[in-house]
Amino acid sequence: MRVIVTVVERITSEAHIEIPDELTKEVIKQQIVDLYNTGQMQTDLNIFQVDFESISARIVSEVQAT
Repeated sequence: MRVIVTVVERITSEAHIEIPDELTKEVIKQQIVDLYNTGQMQTDLNIFQVDFESISARIVSEVQAT
């Protein structure tokens, strides 16, 4: 018997980055989005928390060769 198991988890990642003090909130938000979208923040992201959401299993019938 073959069973396909699906586990859904929510992963929270955290990065500690340096942002200049004199920026407005909107500019800070845009800088963070730009860093994330260009992949520059990926090396700073660390898994902070993993929350289990659900688990399910589906039985798959195998076709017997004759």
